[in-house]
Amino acid sequence: MSKFATHRTVLALCFAWFAFALANGQTSESEPIEGNTHILFVFDASNSMNAYWEGKRKIEVATSLLSESLSSLYGIPGLKLGLRVYGHQTQFVQGEQDCDDTELVVPLAEGNNLLIQKALGRIQARGTTPIARSLERTAEDFPAEDARKVIVLITDGIEACDEDPCAVSRMLQDEGIVVKPFIIGIGLEEEYKDTFRCVGNFFDATDPETFQEVLDIVIEQAMLDTSFEVDLIDGDGAASISNVATSLYDEHSGALLERFVHTLGPGSVPDTIPVDPVPTYRVVVHTVPPLERNAVRFTPRKHNHVRFENAGQGTLIPQFARGERNAYGDLPITLFLPDSAEPLITLGLNDRVKVLAGTYDVYFPTFPPVRLKNVQVKEGVDAPVIIPQPGYLQLDVAAAGYGTILSDSGQVVYKWDEGTRNPSGRFLLQPGDYTVVYRSRAARSMAFSSSKSINIRSGFTTHLSLNG
Repeated sequence: MSKFATHRTVLALCFAWFAFALANGQTSESEPIEGNTHILFVFDASNSMNAYWEGKRKIEVATSLLSESLSSLYGIPGLKLGLRVYGHQTQFVQGEQDCDDTELVVPLAEGNNLLIQKALGRIQARGTTPIARSLERTAEDFPAEDARKVIVLITDGIEACDEDPCAVSRMLQDEGIVVKPFIIGIGLEEEYKDTFRCVGNFFDATDPETFQEVLDIVIEQAMLDTSFEVDLIDGDGAASISNVATSLYDEHSGALLERFVHTLGPGSVPDTIPVDPVPTYRVVVHTVPPLERNAVRFTPRKHNHVRFENAGQGTLIPQFARGERNAYGDLPITLFLPDSAEPLITLGLNDRVKVLAGTYDVYFPTFPPVRLKNVQVKEGVDAPVIIPQPGYLQLDVAAAGYGTILSDSGQVVYKWDEGTRNPSGRFLLQPGDYTVVYRSRAARSMAFSSSKSINIRSGFTTHLSLNG
């Protein structure tokens, strides 16, 4: 038995269990059941469906496989099925499109699987692709009763009538007429796929076997939701970490699908997020540094957990001694992983930022710059990162010239080399030993250079006069 036949068998068993559970009032917390579900199939019978796909016409493949899946849905209490078709009534003529060629062929009702199967067998692909208008007409197709109302759009082409399927889909969802539609693309050109992502949950069927698998999963999704939560685990093994921006990406295309702030609800349970089970995902939790999980696959019809260990955070607080402000002003402080040149985050003095428990380098762009290495941040603990207050050098020079202020290690801190200005002034410096080297512009020999050592203390001004 092929894996797709096996999948259909599992699907049939799942729906049999679904019917039994409804009849006996049994449900599972991990598999939420909707007692009344209405699924309307919106089927593309435009002229392009006559194209060959793996040796058979697309319309033959699609109608045959949809008919097979419908057999698994017979006899489920509370389930109503219907079929709307577009492009099947008017022959396509270039420049004379019939954008009203959309029809509710089989109204939504219970137990009409056979009627839909027979209707599918009679469909001929003829006309154009009025997707937006067909979606708009579905608003009148659903009975006015409490139920989960689902559209499954099966198409091989994009909107052909200069209307906006995305706007129609948003309207249907905003007015509570349907949940977010499912779209199955049949052999779509790559450049057309993105046009459907704003319409609803898009599934790409690149060949007939994938179409059958996707169709089964879409029907499962229509009946039983797949969802997940993000568990951010602290040092005690509890999923207590929260309030962190989180992103969900389609790993194949790289497209951003969802971005939200992680939230713990009642009972400190993370939010439940509905998801399509077919794609492979990348989940990024925007802690500092970020936590990331690649190649994430979700089990259909289950509530899944994406678990991140070691998500405990402490609070880092960059400060000068005594926490005072000084002449540096709003100094931007940068955080790095140890010995890394790639910054993690930049923050201001005395700002508080939560970071993952671990070891970091903290960079202060002072004169000279200070990089404190291997700063330890522990979970649940404030970690002040403190450097000394600066001092000042008051430099007085008789004439314009060339010179440099060097740190004790030989690092250039200040430098003036144009020779056209007098470098006299007040220079902000971190505490420590420095050397000032200077030669006036008028001097024509290195013998007239001055080299003076100075010591800078926090909060004090050191005076130096040079007459070279």
